[in-house]
Amino acid sequence: MAATDTDRQLAWEARQRPRAAIAALAAAILIPAGTLWTGAVFANAPLGDFVASLQQALEPGPIGGRPSVGTQFFQYYSDHLPEIIGSSVLRAIGLVGLGWVLTLLAVAVRGRRPEFPRAAVYIGLVGAVLSALATLLGAVGSAIAVNHFLDGTRTVDAAAEVSSESLPVTAGILGLVGQLALASGLILVSLNAMRTGLIVRFLGILGVILAVLLVLQIAAPLDVFIQSIWLFVLALLLTGRGPGGLPLAWRTGQAQPWPSAAEVAAARRAAATEGSTEPEPEAEPAAEPSVPASQAAARRKRKRRN
Repeated sequence: MAATDTDRQLAWEARQRPRAAIAALAAAILIPAGTLWTGAVFANAPLGDFVASLQQALEPGPIGGRPSVGTQFFQYYSDHLPEIIGSSVLRAIGLVGLGWVLTLLAVAVRGRRPEFPRAAVYIGLVGAVLSALATLLGAVGSAIAVNHFLDGTRTVDAAAEVSSESLPVTAGILGLVGQLALASGLILVSLNAMRTGLIVRFLGILGVILAVLLVLQIAAPLDVFIQSIWLFVLALLLTGRGPGGLPLAWRTGQAQPWPSAAEVAAARRAAATEGSTEPEPEAEPAAEPSVPASQAAARRKRKRRN
């Protein structure tokens, strides 16, 4: 039964690995492409006049009914809505691809480590889907709120209501939950896949670093770059095109932990010792002592007499 289950697991993984590699490669391209596209769109966006806004705040009386200084920005947002929605769609598709890859790795880990929690298999996928949904809802909800502002009075109070409408708020909550779930899935899958030998140590450590950056948001452009590298290298590994080929754990269906640094150093010392030891030359047989010629002649005479 164990052999049958292992064969079934390996057959399923052999079918899913090429698809997961395509998903990883697509995510490695689409997520940074969508992020760069969004940055390019907003690079030329007009910003509100800070001086004019400050002057309004210093004027006597309520300012809620006065014209908003952010009208130009909202108009720019509305004019470039197709690009904003398109970049959001690219990022959403890339996030779903990331969730697909994490799910394959999690299932492979559980097949080799039964103690791996079943809930942990799907936490990365749930986080990726929630993040993708939040990306789309955020773009669409912001577009609807901006159009409401442009069709309305365009006052300071109306501008403040843009970020408080239901869809943008819902997108923010979903994005936060999805981000935490995605980071948790990255940490769990990266560490356990590394311990079972499914991915190399470089990918395991890089996956943990990526998860920390996603949560802390301390290097927003850097986490996208690291994410793209992680996915691209993982796509090569899943297709067996990496430097070491397909890891042994994918071929045996069993956990094949990578050797520790101490074990690698000990193996190198042993190999160096064996290489430096040469076989000793065999000892030549001792030569028999020579017999004097007179003794040999006497022996021959005795034999003839006998």
